[in-house]
Amino acid sequence: QVQLEESGGGSVQPGLSLRLSCSASGYFFSGYCMGWFRQAPGKEREGVAVLCGDGTTTYAESVKGRFSISQGSAENTVWLQMNDLQFEDTATYYCAAEGWHFEQNTYAYWGQGTQVTVSS
Repeated sequence: QVQLEESGGGSVQPGLSLRLSCSASGYFFSGYCMGWFRQAPGKEREGVAVLCGDGTTTYAESVKGRFSISQGSAENTVWLQMNDLQFEDTATYYCAAEGWHFEQNTYAYWGQGTQVTVSS
């Protein structure tokens, strides 16, 4: 059974940074994608950034240039470096594994989420 554990959320002022971590325990197929989704209050969950086994990295347009996803050498850890955070980045961030790009229904494993709040 794969378990994903997120950490690193918190409350920050606009323009500042946070780094989210996701650690996976158990075996999963790294040939698919692993990455981050988020859900803001009153909105649907959306893709933020994913790394895929085909070597591609996908970012939501709203975070390009500000967020960066990376993966540990063991491929069971991913980080999301979030710079220049804005109010609209406020959301619960979820780690997901063994899926395909931003197609949420394809992901087999999800973390419980970590809250990111951007406020002045």
